[in-house]
Amino acid sequence: MLDHYRMFAAYNAWANRVLYEEVGKLDDAAYRRDLGAFFGSLHGTLNHLLAADRIWMRRFTGEGDAPVSLDAILHEDFASLRAARQAEDARMAAFIDSLTEERIRGDFTYSPLTRPAAVTHSLGTALTHVFNHQTHHRGQCHAMLTALGGPSVTLDLIHFARNEGKNLL
Repeated sequence: MLDHYRMFAAYNAWANRVLYEEVGKLDDAAYRRDLGAFFGSLHGTLNHLLAADRIWMRRFTGEGDAPVSLDAILHEDFASLRAARQAEDARMAAFIDSLTEERIRGDFTYSPLTRPAAVTHSLGTALTHVFNHQTHHRGQCHAMLTALGGPSVTLDLIHFARNEGKNLL
């Protein structure tokens, strides 16, 4: 399973780089335009992804800042958000590299922000959720990007595996 999560961490960082490269080409008005997604705009959705990852990484490691709201705007400007995303992706990959198979299978307990009560399941389940959550909201970002006239970027895991990630598999 560890190799599985290493692949997800590498894919996650790659997909974020691809997405941020294209979003970075938009003007600020388009980047902030409310397109009806759950977090409104690309700005809101990309901030949400960073906020959620920081919340999970705080749960996993006990370290780092974690917002108290899922709609927190952690960075108003795109450049600092992009730098923070890259740092968080590196932090996530380092965390995955620190794990053992036993720890992945072991119990993990936390309290959700939306319903504060202790929840316990395997760490692997939580890790899978984190990477799936990224994919879910990147899909929303992809739809917003194309709605704004941007390119239809390829973010498929299999594309990553066939190309950039082939040395990881």
